[in-house]
Amino acid sequence: MIAKIGRSHNLYGALAYNHLKVEKEKGQILMTNKMIETQNGQYSVNQLAQSFAAYLIANRNTEKHTLHISLNPNPKNELNDEQFQKIAEYYMQEMGYGNQPYVVFKHTDTGRTHFHIVSVCVDENGKKISDKFEKRRSMNVCRELEQKFGLIPVISSDNKQNHSIFQPVNYQNGDIKSQIASIVRHLPNHYRFQTFGEYNALLSLFNITAEKLEGERNGKILKGLIYFVLNDKGEKLGLPIKSSLFGKNTGLSALEKHLEKNKEHLKNHPRRVFLKSAISNALNNSTNEQTFKNQLAQQNINVIIRKNSENRIYGVTFIDHHSKTVWNGSRLGKEFSANVFHESWKNDSKLNYDSTTENNSSIIKMNENLNLPIEKEQYYLFNFLDEHKERGNLLEIFGSLIPNAQQEEFDNFELNNDLKKKRRRRRNQ
Repeated sequence: MIAKIGRSHNLYGALAYNHLKVEKEKGQILMTNKMIETQNGQYSVNQLAQSFAAYLIANRNTEKHTLHISLNPNPKNELNDEQFQKIAEYYMQEMGYGNQPYVVFKHTDTGRTHFHIVSVCVDENGKKISDKFEKRRSMNVCRELEQKFGLIPVISSDNKQNHSIFQPVNYQNGDIKSQIASIVRHLPNHYRFQTFGEYNALLSLFNITAEKLEGERNGKILKGLIYFVLNDKGEKLGLPIKSSLFGKNTGLSALEKHLEKNKEHLKNHPRRVFLKSAISNALNNSTNEQTFKNQLAQQNINVIIRKNSENRIYGVTFIDHHSKTVWNGSRLGKEFSANVFHESWKNDSKLNYDSTTENNSSIIKMNENLNLPIEKEQYYLFNFLDEHKERGNLLEIFGSLIPNAQQEEFDNFELNNDLKKKRRRRRNQ
């Protein structure tokens, strides 16, 4: 069981976001606690909000009074509604919110059923309920729930996550903005890269590409960033999405600052020597492009190869998931330039496939024999699975990057509301 606790000042927004799923028949109100009941069991957002009114009036200056909790059981668990009601009640009781009004929503709009709980963290006297060591307590409660209800655990015995944090964007699943937001908001916090091309190489693992926009209006230079979703062939799907919809930290200026900051950090990075050795060994011991990729995949290194319409290699990028760094081949050394790889494999008949498949989400298999130091207090963004899937003549190594988008979706709901308010104020000025 994975639980994520979000806090905000917008109770109505949290209720409206979840109730919208109910209206679209992609969700339902599973249960309520200490809420004002209606005669027919149906609720509007206003009716739900009334149950929290007294608590908010009594509030003693707690700015982020609204709790928006998502509970995500392992998809392999087959839970009925009654079982999950008991799980929700147990979780809220153990977290200190059992006597609070709250409403539990069941969402079925994605490939996995998950649950949201909306409540407030101030009691009936307006005093904030302690959130001391909240994350630790929440993790402990989730483990207790797995034991108590016989759930398939999300964390295995060796404490590695069976779920990771991100999932490649799936255009068919809808909610594209939320899917992209859950990736671009956080990826730069975990991975280091120093060129726009390296950033796009990393994004390609998630079926996303970014483009710069530069122009001039009324004598003022305008710069921006837009994102596209890609299909399995690397082709753009749908309309571009402005980075401003995801917040200022996802825009071009923030990205450029990130690139500049990383230049010094990566200049003498200790992992550089290992990477050069690993790449050289793989190149010397492989007969074609795919065996080269597979050898590096065993060491947690993804290879992104870019080709033109004539199948000529013009760029090679290495993504090292151990050190969480991204490197253009030429930056590691002249011996790893695109031309070197092209000359090495130009006579290989196995190169005759659609190069755009490089934009497919890839996963690497963890090499259990590596004795490399693991960064403390950090989790892997990628879940290294021992699952291979054949695609045509290619052995693709796929990976699962599970969504962390539940709170992101609500954040976007709030962000869009804020943007609408700003536009209205400008029009009225």
